[in-house]
Amino acid sequence: MVVGIREESSDSGSRDLMTQLVMMGCSFGGSRSRNTSPMARAIGSRNISPSRQKTVKTKPRGLDEEMIAKFPKTPHPDVRMEDDIWAMLPEDLLNEILARVPPFMIFRLRSVCKRWNSILQDNGFLKFHSQVPSHGPCLLTFCKNSQSQTPNCSVFSLPLKQWYRIPFTFLPQWAFWIVGSSGGLVCFSGLDGLTFRTLVCNPLTQKWRILPKMHNNQQRQLSMVVYRKQRSFKIIAANDLYGDKSLPTEVFDSNLGRWSLHQKMPAVNFCSSKMAFCDSRLYLETLSPLGLMMYQVDSGYWEHIPAKFPRSLLDGYLVAGTQKRLFLVGRVGLYSTLQSMRIWELDHSKPMWVEVTRMPPRFFRALLRLSAERFECFGQDNLILFTSWNQGKGLLYDVDKKQWSWIAGCGLRLHNSQVCFYEPRFDASIY
Repeated sequence: MVVGIREESSDSGSRDLMTQLVMMGCSFGGSRSRNTSPMARAIGSRNISPSRQKTVKTKPRGLDEEMIAKFPKTPHPDVRMEDDIWAMLPEDLLNEILARVPPFMIFRLRSVCKRWNSILQDNGFLKFHSQVPSHGPCLLTFCKNSQSQTPNCSVFSLPLKQWYRIPFTFLPQWAFWIVGSSGGLVCFSGLDGLTFRTLVCNPLTQKWRILPKMHNNQQRQLSMVVYRKQRSFKIIAANDLYGDKSLPTEVFDSNLGRWSLHQKMPAVNFCSSKMAFCDSRLYLETLSPLGLMMYQVDSGYWEHIPAKFPRSLLDGYLVAGTQKRLFLVGRVGLYSTLQSMRIWELDHSKPMWVEVTRMPPRFFRALLRLSAERFECFGQDNLILFTSWNQGKGLLYDVDKKQWSWIAGCGLRLHNSQVCFYEPRFDASIY
């Protein structure tokens, strides 16, 4: 079963993309017969040479800046594709072309013909799709309507700068919340009546799986990681959600299909219930002893890292970056007029926190209008997103490019919405 995705703005972007895909095959032939291939029907029967296309300025919904699309020029005159050649396009070549189409646009192409309608069940397509580079990071927002309790899910594609709605009525009617996302899968935990449950799903294919009960089945601090090459995932259950009880660490391995018990976390006082997972290690903030608690997934043991927090830190969030990079994000300052938002990176060799950057004052004032206002922060692939309860937009910081930008849209307007980074993949299975 697959899901249909509704785009939240005009469809000119996908037509331009398919026009370029079609022109890639012009070298197969040069006759001037009318093109009636499925690829041509996806964009219309009229053939337009790229040489006649002009620079187009578009402003997709959800962006404050304009995105300029430029099409490459070609020295060839108008070329019409030959029907006989396109009709005999090899299956593997067609799958390789379609595998490079952004995942959200595949659903629109399924209406072209019966062959394309079943493309998501084609093992050849899924094989090529698993080999092409990732579409890029996206933001997934999830919330429930307070009246109808109907889940609403929207995904913002950072590469396409576009919002998409995903039907999310396939999950059971529990009171659940997002644990996190990794490798195309999303993990939820919640209450089925009075029973604590955990499930994993792929929002694109709408396939989901309820995990077995833990040995100590209660609300826990959870984190998920997907191993694509091994086609497996693990979920780590750390301490009690509220830190009242010291429980053995439990790890669910999809290859084994069960929870295994590991070392108890040493008695600590938590700074925050937020965790960060990077380089096969799970990190938590602690006040006593001061620093970080690190859990090594491979060995199953906890270790204390005496990394002192910056002075006057009001609230801090751990954010995982690429490879071994671990960031700390938080406000500094005791008075509202002197507060600022800063980002530090952990120097593993010392260990100590090294300041990376500070949020410009104009962004800080726009994000937090009141000094006591609460904010949320999370990241992936050296991207850090800030949200606050009273804002209809999020603030994104690119660590590599050192750029700040706003992300507006319907998905961030609800105060009770949950947000996480998400990588859309059709080949991500629940194993």
